[in-house]
Amino acid sequence: MAHFAAVFMAFFAVMNPIANSSIFVGLTDGLERRQQRLIAFRSVGVAFAIVALFSIGGRELFSVFGITLPAFRIAGGVIIGIIGYHLLQGQHSSFHKPGATEAGDMDDSVIDIAITPLGIPVLAGPGTIATAMNFAAGSTFPEIVSVVLAFGSICAITFLAFIGGPWFTRTLGLEAIKVVSRLMGLILAVVGVQMLIDGLRGAGLA
Repeated sequence: MAHFAAVFMAFFAVMNPIANSSIFVGLTDGLERRQQRLIAFRSVGVAFAIVALFSIGGRELFSVFGITLPAFRIAGGVIIGIIGYHLLQGQHSSFHKPGATEAGDMDDSVIDIAITPLGIPVLAGPGTIATAMNFAAGSTFPEIVSVVLAFGSICAITFLAFIGGPWFTRTLGLEAIKVVSRLMGLILAVVGVQMLIDGLRGAGLA
């Protein structure tokens, strides 16, 4: 239960459903309600599939590329720490904010929004994948299942946050959403530092 709670909170911080709901509202503004629901469902489905794949096959991926767990934890800690730092500064990190090129290609089909930029990289960005693999790699099978279930729970919450995006924006206001984002940034910064410490210890450098 403690492992699930730790993973859940880490995912909640890096996914930040409330803040990301404002991105969803901006990207789907003007679309029919049915289309918005479809995009929300497909985006969390894409994110879940990607993160579950990395969580389950993380160890095999490490062995193929000769990556050690301490090295990944050090890299993951740096990535997550950078995201947390940007959120603390009130900025969107380039690690999970759609770039101009990605956002500009959305006119071909509204459903494409579910894949990019929402599914990737807003939801299943490097920070999310790094968090999943950090908790799953080197873990027992029950712990890997715990990681997948925790992320599935966050995906469900994110779906509800997307659907309720207009309500969040009206009720909380942009300022409150910014405060939530900064709190999530603080949590992410701490998670990143802890991953970095674990990585350095595993490599025998601390």
